[in-house]
Amino acid sequence: MGLQIKMWLLVVLMFGILYGIITGFGTYFGTGSATSYIILAFLFLGFQYLIGPKMVEMLMRVKYLSEEEEPELHQMVKELSQKAGIPKPKIGISQISIPNAFAFGRSIRDGRVCVTRGIQQILTKEELKGVLGHEISHLKNRDMLIITLLSVIPLICYWLAFHLMWGGMLGNKREGGNYAFLIGLGAMLAYFITNLLVLAGSRIREYYADEGSVRIGNPPHHLATALYKLSFSSARLQRDPKAQEELRRISGAKAFFLNDISQAENEIRELEAVDKDLSGTIDQNELLALRSQRVKLSTAEKMMEIFTTHPNMLKRIKRLSTLA
Repeated sequence: MGLQIKMWLLVVLMFGILYGIITGFGTYFGTGSATSYIILAFLFLGFQYLIGPKMVEMLMRVKYLSEEEEPELHQMVKELSQKAGIPKPKIGISQISIPNAFAFGRSIRDGRVCVTRGIQQILTKEELKGVLGHEISHLKNRDMLIITLLSVIPLICYWLAFHLMWGGMLGNKREGGNYAFLIGLGAMLAYFITNLLVLAGSRIREYYADEGSVRIGNPPHHLATALYKLSFSSARLQRDPKAQEELRRISGAKAFFLNDISQAENEIRELEAVDKDLSGTIDQNELLALRSQRVKLSTAEKMMEIFTTHPNMLKRIKRLSTLA
């Protein structure tokens, strides 16, 4: 099944769950209609859509760069955007120490691509182009908007569960208060399930953006090496007390990054096995060698992946090998 089909099936499933919850809620308590609850849900979505970019800018401490400040970076983004067939996004630098990159925005025309301090020092020009191509592909696929919309659904489920079970909402003061509590438990279960589905959607979009970067002309081994280097840098920074504090501050936004910075040490162990000559890079031959190998994950690794925003790194590099 294609990645795009998986993503849209996920959207349909998530909104089906949301519709079922708010319809059952309204029907049981005899308050409002299904339509009114759908409107309320979309008001939540609209609010997050409007304020989302500003929140990312504040959390990531983004400063936008003029073409005079970073001519080479602007030229790279311009060329990659033209190849992807989208308007050139705004370019910014994030004032955080973790070398990485991310993209966000309300739409393709409102797209912003940002790099963090230091990424240009650890990546070659070709590797950086692979990373920027990945972020531009996020914009082209509109997957940030989809994930933003989907991420509101678990919040709505949690809000309903909390107020039904502990907040004295509606039915708790009625004869059917016990039933309200059971409905609250159902909403809490829906919160858990939809949260896992959002994480699954986040992992799908990373595969899709990797593929998009290759499609606009970036060789897979350059992106694989960039992932390797970023993981190594993140793992090293995790031993720095100041960096640990910064990691905690931005942990809620780690889904925006190219890799899961909290899993960096595990990723390094996996990628070192691919780097046969221990050069600190994954060249084309090493990537092609991985194509014929079978990636085996332990039960613990499989369970860990379910609760992460990014795919298992070895699986991700394996997929890049099929695009080589």
